[in-house]
Amino acid sequence: MLQLIIDWLTYSVLKLDAGSKLGSSINFFIYDSVKIILLLFVLIAAIGFLRSFISQQKIKSWISGTKGWGNFFASLFGAITPFCSCSSIPIFISFLKAGVPLGITFSFLITSPLINEYLVVLMLGFFGWKITLMYVISGMAIGIISGIILGKMKLEKYIEKDIVAENTEELSEIKYEGIKQRIIFGIEESKSIVQKLWIWVLTGVGLGALIHNYVPQEAVQAIINKTGIFSVPIATIIGVPMYGSCAAIVPIAVVLFQKGFPLGTALAFMMAVAALSLPEAIMLRRAMKLKLIAIFFSITALAIIITGYLFNVLQKILT
Repeated sequence: MLQLIIDWLTYSVLKLDAGSKLGSSINFFIYDSVKIILLLFVLIAAIGFLRSFISQQKIKSWISGTKGWGNFFASLFGAITPFCSCSSIPIFISFLKAGVPLGITFSFLITSPLINEYLVVLMLGFFGWKITLMYVISGMAIGIISGIILGKMKLEKYIEKDIVAENTEELSEIKYEGIKQRIIFGIEESKSIVQKLWIWVLTGVGLGALIHNYVPQEAVQAIINKTGIFSVPIATIIGVPMYGSCAAIVPIAVVLFQKGFPLGTALAFMMAVAALSLPEAIMLRRAMKLKLIAIFFSITALAIIITGYLFNVLQKILT
């Protein structure tokens, strides 16, 4: 429904050509901006409402009681949530506000865009069950291992203080009288966070729209095709700044594979586009310092590169 409204606004009201790059870019920008901001507001409000029933101390106690399973559960939760890299950010922020350890929140943030039901269904149709199953396992492994590494690095000092509640002891003791007060709490918290993030959303999506429509697929293929053994890291580096939906990413990976590119190279490109993007980095800047964003992107990209080489080694078995 939202897409139909945006199409009507873009092509009927604004009179833009549906077949032009400008028309497609503006349509992409309006649709993703509205979708992500609405998603931010609704998800943060819902999570705030649910969080009013459980104190931050209980959440942290539960996580610490999982005996090392926190990253696994965060990654598993990320795998069943149908979000892109940008849409995962509100839950990531809510985890931080609830006092969940940083490494565990990163396990969710990494896995959520890498694996979702839409992508899995598309991969089953294009690649078959063997490659899809291996992809899901490797995607969760990337989230778990990267989250553990990031957690061990003690990077909490690089989180912006006004994003994360500083006094969780005090917040955990707030008493709510009835459902209405809890709903109001969720809405007010959502308004507060969205007011801080909306400009970063528009900036990030705007850049994503330009990349999505003005960077030709043929140019990407030509670069990767000439890189030989270095095709996996090159594909990952090219994919990192890009931004696109699962529906767009999977067919591109299929085209690369069908043109003779190694399986791991094609999937590394897809993973990089899905898990890491320039718009995501811009939005995360509101929540964390640049050094932490760089470390997060570097570790995740390295994990994707290693996974890409693994897929190349196993290509004959999987296909």
